[in-house]
Amino acid sequence: MINELLADARERMGKSVESTNHEFASVRTGRASPALLDRVVVDYYGAPTPLRQLAGISAPEARLLSIQPYDKSAIKSIEKAINESDLGLNPSNDGNLIRLVIPELTEERRRELVKVARHIAEEGRVAIRNIRRDVMHDLRELKEAGEAGSDDEHRAEVELQKLTDEKVGELEGLLKSKEEEILEV
Repeated sequence: MINELLADARERMGKSVESTNHEFASVRTGRASPALLDRVVVDYYGAPTPLRQLAGISAPEARLLSIQPYDKSAIKSIEKAINESDLGLNPSNDGNLIRLVIPELTEERRRELVKVARHIAEEGRVAIRNIRRDVMHDLRELKEAGEAGSDDEHRAEVELQKLTDEKVGELEGLLKSKEEEILEV
């Protein structure tokens, strides 16, 4: 039973790291990437809808993203959602296509983006710590129910802490590489 709890914790913590890494992809660097728009949610006929579901997104040039809405009537909503996002980009549309020119990042904007990346990393760390807390609670319940001994519980807690430290370390590595990518001129 203890091994199952630890395996479950390893899997859930791995998913948290993966999810945080995916969030990092949506933080802007100097290059155009369709992943920048992953966090943009559009109010589409009253329903919050991810931009990816409403339009095709491509990067035809290093500093340009083009957004081709599947429904032309959604262009204004998509433009509004991009303007309201924390991306700092100004969309321009020609009635059929929205273009986002990715400007060169200023030093001040780079620092802001590093703060955004650090915030995303902190959310990932909190998620990992929450998983640890849940599993610790389950381990204590096992001990109290008499299904595991005190020594077994202690060994599992030590193993869980090692796993937590390992996953937080992975997040730190991802954050470090993302910061370097953002600060690269």
